[in-house]
Amino acid sequence: MEIMDIQILIVGSAGEGIQTIGDLLGKVMQTQGYSLFTWQEFESRIRGGQNSYRLRISETPKNAPREEADILLGMNPEASKKYLPFLKDNGILVSEFNDDMDNTITIPFSELSREEFGKKIFANTIAIGAVCGMLGVEKSVFSRILEDTFSRKGTSVVETNQQAALKGYDLAKEACGDKCTWRLPKRWADYYVIPGHEAVSLASIYAGCRFIAAYPMSPSTGIITWLSRNEKEFGVFSEQAEDEIAAINMAIGAGFAGARAMTATSGGGFALMAEGISLAGMTETPVVIVLAQRPGPATGLPTRTAQGDLLFAINAGHGEFPRLVMAPANAEDAFHKTVKAFNLAEKYQIPVILLTDQFLADSQFSYEQFAHNKIPPEYYRSDPGAFDNYRRYDVSVENGVSPRLFPGQSAHLVGADSDEHNERGHITEDLSGEAIRMSNKRMDKMGALQREIDLPEQQSVSSADTVLVGWGSTREAILESLDLLNAKDFRVGMMHFTELWPPPDVSFSGDKKYIVVEGNATGQLEQLLRAQYGLVAAGHVRRWDGLPITADYIAEKVLNDGNETV
Repeated sequence: MEIMDIQILIVGSAGEGIQTIGDLLGKVMQTQGYSLFTWQEFESRIRGGQNSYRLRISETPKNAPREEADILLGMNPEASKKYLPFLKDNGILVSEFNDDMDNTITIPFSELSREEFGKKIFANTIAIGAVCGMLGVEKSVFSRILEDTFSRKGTSVVETNQQAALKGYDLAKEACGDKCTWRLPKRWADYYVIPGHEAVSLASIYAGCRFIAAYPMSPSTGIITWLSRNEKEFGVFSEQAEDEIAAINMAIGAGFAGARAMTATSGGGFALMAEGISLAGMTETPVVIVLAQRPGPATGLPTRTAQGDLLFAINAGHGEFPRLVMAPANAEDAFHKTVKAFNLAEKYQIPVILLTDQFLADSQFSYEQFAHNKIPPEYYRSDPGAFDNYRRYDVSVENGVSPRLFPGQSAHLVGADSDEHNERGHITEDLSGEAIRMSNKRMDKMGALQREIDLPEQQSVSSADTVLVGWGSTREAILESLDLLNAKDFRVGMMHFTELWPPPDVSFSGDKKYIVVEGNATGQLEQLLRAQYGLVAAGHVRRWDGLPITADYIAEKVLNDGNETV
């Protein structure tokens, strides 16, 4: 029996309520017991432009978008025209306006809204009802969702929205005829749905974070806004800094004082933080930095997605010092990686960079179970009573990790300096002695840190002729592409990195063809693999148009010898 798997593409200009439509339809599908994946893309403007909201509805979690949609819901003719290439050949366009396509359902949302309900605002609710009608959802289901959503606005608003949705439902059912073959009966399944950056925020709380400083910059802003909204409940102090330089220095200051602290930014803000990252490296102060990638250079495409900052993260900051760079694959992995980031930042007293992106940040992922306690919080605090002669940067320690006390914690003096220093934290010019010992001590952390790094995930590698190698948020798309390619008689496997620096201790078999998949123009993972492992890839699949990599996109490029780009 074919598994239900439907993608709906809702398109319109900013201000036309496509997010409201998408969110409410998502609630309907969750109530019906279906797995839900959503992703949004939008232009960087408050009004105008043409934006989209994708919903993928399935019986089991499919946590990646597809390239093409089954239903295209267009809220204006310009949006419908722009996104029509993303509609399947046998897909259905739902639009306010007549179209020459055979598979078009015309429903005048705005006109009906004004004429029958007095306001254009109800056009969105008519559209919601229309989609529910096309999918065969029971009327009582969306009526209940609308009641829950609008009850605070009064009975009249609830009833008008319900009537508007029913109008759209009936018109769509009538227009569908035999075009709409979908049926979404009630299923007794329940899925946990969570956006990527909300998972990061929740994980930071679970990991013991007590301070975040950040300057708003898409797509990272959701982290500090979520923590700020929930500050009283969870006790994480949130500070909107005047700029990114102040943000990272505040986070380093909080870490120096003993709090687990973080900051979040995007590429342009991370560039400003580079000196602060070196400060954390020199003072050996733990700090977690979320770098939410978007296309650059400069302000680039601030509301789109990319994987263009991998090498930047690995090399950011002047001088040489250890750091950890991780790139979570999905929302659940983002939770686990965030907890690990705080644990290892404190254990090794280093900056940890967590690479996310707009796709991961703004997508909603579904899970049958969400194992939040897979990686528990771990603390590495020294006991002041254990020292008669405390030296903050003691060089006699194992793995370069000196005992860390906090100012005011005890009678011990805690020294620190951004200049090279001796074991007590005082400036030194002893080039052949103290300076070398301090540098060696810091770099000694790398060996132990590398042993903490997870190996890349491997799927079907041993039996494969071709291995797709990816990193970060491309994981779900690559994994799904294996089925598409194997159906074409390719023997394909996956190797996927989520912990990238220090480079994990992994080997590459010489009898495989390796194709590197990533969301950038220059092949940054491919460069890293060549430099660290001597791997010369046989081909690559790259995308840098601001849209996420999909399974269909990968399969098409690989079938063209894996050497195609956007």
